[in-house]
Parts: sequence; structure tokens; C-alpha cells
Amino acid sequence: MERANAKNAARAAVSGEAAAAAATAAAFSLLSHRRPLWYLLLPLLAVITLWLLLFSSRPASPSVTLLTASVASPSPLRRCSGRYIYVQELPPRFNRDMIPDCWNLSIWTDLCQFSINGGLGPFLSNSAAVFSGAGWHVTDQFSLEVIFHSRMKNYPCLTSDSSLASAVYVPFYAGIDFTRHIWAGDNITVRDSTALDLVDWLTSRPEWAAMGGRDHFFICLLAKMYMGMSEPNDVSVPYPTYFHPSEDGEVMEWQERMRLAARPWLFSFAGAPRPNMADSIRGELMEQCRGSRRCKLLDCGGDERRCYSPEKVMALFGSSVFCLQPKGDSYTRRSAFDAMVAGCVPVFFLPETAYWQYRWHLPENGSRYSVLVAEEEVKKGAVRVEEVLMRLGEEEVRGMREEVVRMIPGLVYGNPMNNKMEKMKDAFDLAVERVIKRVQRRKRELRRS
Repeated sequence: MERANAKNAARAAVSGEAAAAAATAAAFSLLSHRRPLWYLLLPLLAVITLWLLLFSSRPASPSVTLLTASVASPSPLRRCSGRYIYVQELPPRFNRDMIPDCWNLSIWTDLCQFSINGGLGPFLSNSAAVFSGAGWHVTDQFSLEVIFHSRMKNYPCLTSDSSLASAVYVPFYAGIDFTRHIWAGDNITVRDSTALDLVDWLTSRPEWAAMGGRDHFFICLLAKMYMGMSEPNDVSVPYPTYFHPSEDGEVMEWQERMRLAARPWLFSFAGAPRPNMADSIRGELMEQCRGSRRCKLLDCGGDERRCYSPEKVMALFGSSVFCLQPKGDSYTRRSAFDAMVAGCVPVFFLPETAYWQYRWHLPENGSRYSVLVAEEEVKKGAVRVEEVLMRLGEEEVRGMREEVVRMIPGLVYGNPMNNKMEKMKDAFDLAVERVIKRVQRRKRELRRS
């Protein structure tokens, strides 16, 4: 009876139209007037970003052995105590069977090339000497589901015993599932069928029962994490950038390079205007940049392929002190993370862009690493960004630049196939660490109640 009630509650939440995640990527909402059922599923479960979902399970010892080649040996008990992850072995229709549809995932870009190398995409050449020696790939901004899954397969504290696990990872490619249906023009029934099947499958598993789904999580296309049902669920994690180091030394080398880089431009902007979006300030910012001898503009309005060139984008950001980051199709553009990895101090125009979302990966005090200029003031023509930046003192700017460089390890996703980082925690490490802490807190709350 309890399992039936849980299943009915899950399906009811999936069918409901009420709960929407805060900071939804508008790229999805613009494609359909009705949110897809996989998206409405998120508040029920609990997602990591692009989105982590926490479900729940009854402590059990299921017969399924998952990823046995990567399961951690019981010997490093001290190292893995309180850190074990159980990976739910989903039927392949929920993840890897979607990858052959890569040609159907975008009407603009061939995403098949981005599925190689564990989701990192092809290796980047360094003919222009923009990058450091190793760890650079042509990574698509929406490949995080595959990257995270690849990385989890080599997580050092996997367990095949769910009763030992601190959290349960569900490798469902929710965003890829939605994208392949939306471009194909499938109706709502077809589009939502996989998400509904997932609810049925998960609620039938013994791992589901113990916490009502609050210890399960998955990553979604848009880098957003949802963490349960009784408190705010959404926690964003960084978009993937082009940098995927394998060793601490590669990160330190890049940090030092960005720390010492010559930055002839006070500020820069990479992007295209949004004339059809009434609330966009991109056009105004581009005009301000054109009118300043201290600004460098990468105008992608005539040819958006310019902004898809890692060399051009990273060369621009790596030669700028500040990088303008207005909202794009969603509050946050992948560009914000590319800029910070290039050691460029981001200039935001809405607190929602970073301060309200990335609580696990960015400093709580946004003024330590960024500048906030009110979007409304730019719209009214009451503020010129250059004047705001020129008023900042040298010591203040130097401190922000150093803070951004210090943050780089936690903004990148290490190479999932060859990760030897020992001293530094990357974006994956920080996300998993915080998921586990939240599940542990919820277990204590359940015991008290």
C-alpha cells in the first residue's frame, strides 16, 4: 500500500502544473507553452544542475551489481566512510540508448561530435597558443548529463550495496530525452512517456522507499540541481567549460597563466543582440562597448559561429579584466563560466544570474569576485558600464581578479576518463560533497521525527 501511494504521488506530481523550478532555462520554455512532464518531475525528486534530483530509498542489499569494474574496494574504509554512492542501474532506454539520436538533438549544431570522450567532445588544437598544454576540449554547453555520468563511473567510493550509500545517483538523461522529442515535433504523450516510465521504474525499486526519494539525484541538461521536497529544491551547478584537467598541476599551471596574463581591455562582451526580446540589454551593452576604446566586442550577430569558436572566446576573455554577462535565453549563460575560467571578473546585471543560484560553487559574497550593475539602470540609459568599472580602485580590482583565479578548480569538470586530481576539488567533487551533506542532514531529521 505504501509503495502504491508513493507511486501515485509521484505520478500526480509529474502531471501537476503547479511547481516549477526557480531559474528555468528559457530555451526550453520558449519551445513549448506547456512544460514537459520530465521537467515537472523535478520538484518531486531532487536534481543536480545542469539538475540533481534526490529521490529516496529503503536501505537494502539489492541483487543488482552496478559498474563492478569501478566499485570502490572496501579497503579504504576511512577514506570512503560517509561518501559512498550507489548508482542506480537504469535500463539503457533512460540514458545510453538516447546517444545514437545525437544527430536529432539540435537544429543548429551537430551534437554527435560532442558525445565522444565521455561527453567532453573532440580535443582542441592549440594552434593559436590560447590554451595550456593539456585538458582542452570542444565541449558543448548541454553535455553535462553525459560528463557527469562518465565521471561518476570512476568515482572512488562507489558501492554495490545501497544500504551503505550516502546517496543514490540516477543516470537519467532528462534533458537529452526532452530535446530529441521537441525537435522531432512529437506530441505530448510521446514526449513525456520516458519520464513517466522512469517514475514507474524508480518507485518499484527497493531503494526508493526509505526516504521518499530524497536521497536520489540526477543531473539535467541545464546545470540545475534539485534536492528534495520539503525545502527549496533547486541548486545550480556550473555549465561545462572547455577545460577538463586530469591533474592538479594542469590546473595550477593554468591559474598562474591567467594570473599573469596581459589584459589590455578593461572590459569585453561576446554575444549577439536580442532584438526580439524586449527586456534584453544586449544591444545597449554592445553599443556602449563600440563607443569605448577600453572595450573589445566579439559581435556574433552576423555569424554566431564566432561565439562557438573556443579560441576566439577564450582569447577575448583572457585579455580582458572584466567580462559583461547579461542574461541570455536563461538567467545565466555558459559564457559566465568560460570568462571566470579565463580569469576575467564577471559583470552581472541581475542577482539571479549567479548570486541566487550557484550557492555550492561561488562565494556567498558576490562582491568578492564580481561586479553587479542594475539592469534597469542600463535600460534607462542612466548607467555607463565603463564609468562604473573605472571608479573601482586598483586594490579592489586586484582582489577580485585573484579571487576569480582562486575559484577556477571548482568551476571546471575534470577529465572523467583520467582524473588524477588529488588536492583540488572540481565542480563534480563539490556537487557530490554537498549532495551527501544534505542527505545526511535529512536522515538526521527523519530519525528525530
